[in-house]
Amino acid sequence: MPVTISLQLSPKQAADPKTYIPIAARLARVSDTQVALARVVKRSVDARKTPKVNLTVELYIDNEPQPAPLHFDYPDVGAKTPVVIVGSGPAGLFAALRLIELGYKPIVLERGKEVAKRGKDIARINRNQGVDPDSNYAFGEGGAGTFSDGKLFTRSKKRGDYNRALQTLVWHGASPEILYEAHPHIGTDRLPRIMTAIRETILRSGGSVVFGARVTDIELRDGHAVGVRCGDELVEGAAVVLAAGHSARDIYEMLHRRGVELEAKPFAVGVRIEHPQALIDSIQYHTPEGRGEYLPAASYQLVSQEGGRGVYSFCMCPGGFIVPAMTSGDESVVNGMSPSLRNSPYANSGIVTEVRLADFDHLRADHGPLAGLEFQRRLEYLAHEQARLLRSARNDDGSSASLRGENRRSNPENTYGVQAPAQRVADFVSARPSHALPRSSYVPGLTPSRLNEWLPEFISRALRAGISTFGRRMRGFVTNEAVVVGVESRTSTPVRIPRDPDTLTHPAVANLYPAGEGAGYAGGIISAALDGERIANAIAATHP
Repeated sequence: MPVTISLQLSPKQAADPKTYIPIAARLARVSDTQVALARVVKRSVDARKTPKVNLTVELYIDNEPQPAPLHFDYPDVGAKTPVVIVGSGPAGLFAALRLIELGYKPIVLERGKEVAKRGKDIARINRNQGVDPDSNYAFGEGGAGTFSDGKLFTRSKKRGDYNRALQTLVWHGASPEILYEAHPHIGTDRLPRIMTAIRETILRSGGSVVFGARVTDIELRDGHAVGVRCGDELVEGAAVVLAAGHSARDIYEMLHRRGVELEAKPFAVGVRIEHPQALIDSIQYHTPEGRGEYLPAASYQLVSQEGGRGVYSFCMCPGGFIVPAMTSGDESVVNGMSPSLRNSPYANSGIVTEVRLADFDHLRADHGPLAGLEFQRRLEYLAHEQARLLRSARNDDGSSASLRGENRRSNPENTYGVQAPAQRVADFVSARPSHALPRSSYVPGLTPSRLNEWLPEFISRALRAGISTFGRRMRGFVTNEAVVVGVESRTSTPVRIPRDPDTLTHPAVANLYPAGEGAGYAGGIISAALDGERIANAIAATHP
């Protein structure tokens, strides 16, 4: 058996195996020359005082048997029972991989493009050249996670085999570091090639991945889902996995039209906040000079209760960028991402507050279970209109659209670009206008806007109070060097597709398996991947 040694080291010591292996060997009472393999199994930073690195190392001594190489068995399933999977995000892809292991043929239908072509469409968005509704930061190979920070962390230990999911990513090209980092992260620059490798595994095993396959209807016979339609084409299978992602509004609308039961659910919206990374480093590492050479870009995790409403940080991206995450040209939606090195001079995070069922109850009469979806849509349109009006008129005289019901005016050609409304943080908290904005990572550009005036009052009040609270915990957090950008609205779906807790099928439609974030059962890359694997296991149990 290997010897497990826990160390607390300086960042410089922890960065060099030639330094930490002799220290670990000495604690294990062996010579470092006897160490055949030293494997890091856990690493985290303790920055409560002087930053230290906690390192857990397994030492394999002399002829001690070493761990077997990572291996997955993906057999040929080209002639096996087909299963239709709608969406190629982590839930869909991991469902496909697990189905192959279990002897089923996955047919993955993706409305968007393969990752290389999708990257070109995303570049066009950043250049204010238009939004392809099927190929953007939300849709395309790999789903919303592909061009994102690539954080691989879930708080739930009940979702499935977390380590197996990480090993699957390593098998397909991720760095082995994700197996032991306390907060594993791949990076937006590395995720595309991993998605390509997963697709190649599916195809090599006899499965199918079809791009440009927007699902327009579900085929139901005698209360059973037997396939889906992509326009006039019917794609059939023994089961249908709905893993379309949290932005697939047309899927929810199609299901609602077809009489498939849906449920409105609470969600969260807010803004994305961006600081200079050096400022966050100095706050978190308690040093005016920042993190130095051996520490990672500092992050934070914040939560508070303001007037009985939760406010919290979401998807914090150290050394990252704010990106335009809308799926239509008449929306303003932002998200965050980081490259693998996290070497941008900016740190950003969503700061969001809960939206309860009662907050959009006024929309239920007309929109039923899609009322939260309509609330979300109107907020995104309102943010877009604010940026457009202020760019054209350069005034802040309020909004021309309301969350309470005025009709949205469509702008599918994205005439006004995807510039986003923004306000300096201290000005937002104090309800002052920002006449100019600091430099930002948001490539399409920002427009000064009084977010505190046009955001729904309950959202604005909670966010301003929450950010003020965070400023008392992190001195320097509330500063006009930082900006808030609107809106962070795609944190999770406002709709849940119900499913039986035992069979994981829809309670009224046999063979229909809602999965992942879009169905309301996950909240990130790993939790969605694990949910996809659970779905695959449930299908195998029902269709032996």
